[in-house]
Amino acid sequence: MNLEILYEDNHLIAVNKTGSDLVQGDETGDEPLSERVKEYIKEKYKKPGDVYLGVVHRLDRPVTGVVLFARTTKALTRMNKMFQDKEVKKTYWAVVKELPEEEEATLRHFILKDSKKNKSYAFPKMRLGAKEAILSYRHVSSAAKYHLLEVDLQTGRHHQIRCQLAKIGSPIRGDLKYGFDRSNANGGISLHARRISFLHPVKQEPVEIIAPVPKDDNLWKEFANVTQETKKKKQ
Repeated sequence: MNLEILYEDNHLIAVNKTGSDLVQGDETGDEPLSERVKEYIKEKYKKPGDVYLGVVHRLDRPVTGVVLFARTTKALTRMNKMFQDKEVKKTYWAVVKELPEEEEATLRHFILKDSKKNKSYAFPKMRLGAKEAILSYRHVSSAAKYHLLEVDLQTGRHHQIRCQLAKIGSPIRGDLKYGFDRSNANGGISLHARRISFLHPVKQEPVEIIAPVPKDDNLWKEFANVTQETKKKKQ
């Protein structure tokens, strides 16, 4: 079974999602990641009958990176509350061609979702039906005419990072829906859920889960190497 498990205990399991994985079932009928994780648990622990698995959060289909699931109802209930109370920190890596004017900044928009087009629109002021969207970004490194931004989400809106970065003129590499000029070879976009950190819902211990970048993309590999070198120099 082709799954990259990043974290696992009796209450939680985290997987490194690929750009083709669907987190939860939809109208496409494609097998979702949640079902594959259930199969993995069933086989590994030789569990008879149905396996419980709760979807804690989701990633857009073309996005890669860490996805967290709950293995118990207690863990799911507590994690849901932690997300609602903004006690979970999610950090993303985004590759853009156009560097934002500011090296680092906090973006605040009001996002309106168009369900028919499965697309969101960002506005500087409140509109009827819109929701406030806040994120912070910083420029981490540059390579091959592209730039790596590290993004910290403060709210979790539909297509938030994709929409807000496009609004400031920095659409994510490969994201045709939000204005990038061409698609990536693998069909995904260069947005990666790099890290998630929180207090364990049962053990009450700090947990930090980091997802390695996609192996099938040379630009991601280059950025990973650059960031590693930067860390070594700082040490």
